[in-house]
Amino acid sequence: MSTQSAETLREEVRRRYAEAAEAATEGKGCGCGGGSCCDGESGDAFYTIEQREALPDAATLASLGCGNPTAVADLHEGDVVLDLGSGGGIDVILSAKRVAPGGIAYGLDMTDEMLALAQRNALEAGVTNVHFLKGVIEQIPLPAESVDVVISNCVINLSVDKPAVLAEIARVLRPGGRIGVSDVVAEDHLTPEQRAERGSYVGCIAGALSRGEYAAGLEAVGFADVSVEFTHAVADGMHGAIVKAHKA
Repeated sequence: MSTQSAETLREEVRRRYAEAAEAATEGKGCGCGGGSCCDGESGDAFYTIEQREALPDAATLASLGCGNPTAVADLHEGDVVLDLGSGGGIDVILSAKRVAPGGIAYGLDMTDEMLALAQRNALEAGVTNVHFLKGVIEQIPLPAESVDVVISNCVINLSVDKPAVLAEIARVLRPGGRIGVSDVVAEDHLTPEQRAERGSYVGCIAGALSRGEYAAGLEAVGFADVSVEFTHAVADGMHGAIVKAHKA
């Protein structure tokens, strides 16, 4: 992918999620045509009633994911958790509650509007063990081996440099650290061109990795026990999936 096209795609993603943040702030849902920005179910459908009731309305309105990584990430009191592409903060807030007392939840996002919304949501939720960082997931602004768990919800497929994202996840995780990621993943037989026929890049379809590509990419940067489990269909041959692994 050329630098120009990569920057164009990144700006399209940033603009779409800025619009979603503004819509959620105004109480209008994610602003992406009635469902998740990732062309699937409404993002809050993946959370329990108890989880939704414990969150500000704007956090659930801005839930644009394709799963619930906090349901599969093995979170414990005292853990340091990082959410890549934290959006309106729903998974950061839920993680912060799980790792308290003593733990910290970081949220990383490149969109000013989402970061502002997440800060307001965390304040309203009454969680204080959260830190929101501005940046891109290809260059995580945290030191090496500083995180116990990395989560993400339908964001890695939007990256313009997925090998860099996976390498950065490995860098910031401590030895034995783990990932619990919800993402859109293609069946192995679909070519990149066929994935693009099924949906747009900003709709989380065209840029999705295949199951084999995801596993190989994680193993290449030092992850073990990699699993990519399909959970629900989002297009022909495309699925919401849970990706788990630990740093060897």
